[in-house]
Amino acid sequence: MGSVKRVLVTGAGGALGRAVVSAFDDKDVVGLDHVQLDVADRDAVLQAVGAVAPDVVVHTGAWTDVDGCESDPDRAFRVNALGTRHVVEGARLTGARVVYVSTDYVFDGLASRPYVEWDVTNPLSVYGRSKLGGEHELHPADTLVRTSWVCGRHGRNFVKTILTRAREGQPLRVVDDQHGCPTFTDDLAAMIRRLAVERRPGVYHVTNQGVTTWFQLAREVVAMAGLDPEQVLPVATAELDPPRPAPRPRFSALDNAALRLGGVALLDDYHVPLERLIKELLA
Repeated sequence: MGSVKRVLVTGAGGALGRAVVSAFDDKDVVGLDHVQLDVADRDAVLQAVGAVAPDVVVHTGAWTDVDGCESDPDRAFRVNALGTRHVVEGARLTGARVVYVSTDYVFDGLASRPYVEWDVTNPLSVYGRSKLGGEHELHPADTLVRTSWVCGRHGRNFVKTILTRAREGQPLRVVDDQHGCPTFTDDLAAMIRRLAVERRPGVYHVTNQGVTTWFQLAREVVAMAGLDPEQVLPVATAELDPPRPAPRPRFSALDNAALRLGGVALLDDYHVPLERLIKELLA
């Protein structure tokens, strides 16, 4: 088992990418954002990976605008699927391993229990299909990390949006019929680091623990901020006006079975990093 000395992070300007770069701060880590490296450009990817010569490429770069992907499938597949092919090709040429970050949206949400790593995928949206396309580009020695409902200090995300609108006193109508596992970037990045350093291949579901709905999560955000949770009102997905272009899975909670069965300590219950994040945002 070789050591990890040099790490390349794609999508390093995003919320998760920034957290991953920080998680490897004791290594020789190179982070490239989408301006510095367009993963859809094969020549640019091969040149970048060749120049950095990493032991591991953590591929967080993606187009994650779910509704945008639905209206522009070619761009979605060019970035999320073909872009991953380019990253994997570059890694193979330099002897690096890939850690690829995927999504709960590869499942259709029709299950009545959290999905394990070995469940059959069946994405409903273009975004989900394009990320699944990226999964298919990986080699057996690579690591696939599926996660969900990602929030953190940087970038736009659900927690920050709810907090901002609640502090403005706006009534909030939030869907109460989509279930999932909130996941926080610092915790997720720490587990990505561990999987990379320990060179663990295969599929891993990595989320903070606990299943909730967007509505319940919004009420918790507002309450933790010392505001009135009654301003958060439930709404069914079908009642959203205007409706969302891309379908969302109704139940996409991820069971972190591969970690749990492998004896790896799971991430904290999501309330722990949620409270920490809200304190940081209000400071």
